[in-house]
Amino acid sequence: MSNPVVQFLFDFGSPNAYLCHKVIPDIERRTNIKFEYVPILLGGLFKLANNRSPAEAFAGVANKQSYDRLEMQRFVTKHKLDRFRNNPFFPVNTLQIMRGAVAAQKLSNFMPYVDAMYEAMWEHGRNMNEQTEIIDVLKEAGIDFGGLLEASQEPDVKSSLLTNTQSAFERGAFGSPTFFVRNEIFFGKDRLREVEEEIQRAIHA
Repeated sequence: MSNPVVQFLFDFGSPNAYLCHKVIPDIERRTNIKFEYVPILLGGLFKLANNRSPAEAFAGVANKQSYDRLEMQRFVTKHKLDRFRNNPFFPVNTLQIMRGAVAAQKLSNFMPYVDAMYEAMWEHGRNMNEQTEIIDVLKEAGIDFGGLLEASQEPDVKSSLLTNTQSAFERGAFGSPTFFVRNEIFFGKDRLREVEEEIQRAIHA
């Protein structure tokens, strides 16, 4: 049978999506299945789904916030992700860098771009809403920043990001990280085990 389509709907503004990104290679090695990364605009998806970020939705629920921090620390410890740091500029407007992700797909330097953006956001605490900072990060990663920034302003790149976001909502997504294994939807880093199990079921179906 052909490989099942496994999609990872992501926005660089989600720390949980970063944590998933760091763990996905282990799942790919175990299953021999590559994840398809799908850039979406999380703010746009929130509006479509009438959703809010957990930080906003549970701002007045101290115990929930405390538990979420505990859960994140457990995940970080379990997977030895000791480079993770909270971003002091959070929440960041990710429109520029998510358009950049779509542009990087066109320019065939997608994964180096994704790695650079995630590391800047969630390992080095950089302000990725500032174009000068974006340019510096791209330079440091050896990515042609001029070509990428130019491509990110092309109408088809802008429309692709909007289309990805609309499609995500229509398929049932309401936030990031969201995964689809064929047509089965999974949300959150705490569903990665179920994602892997579903991949295995699809392989052996």
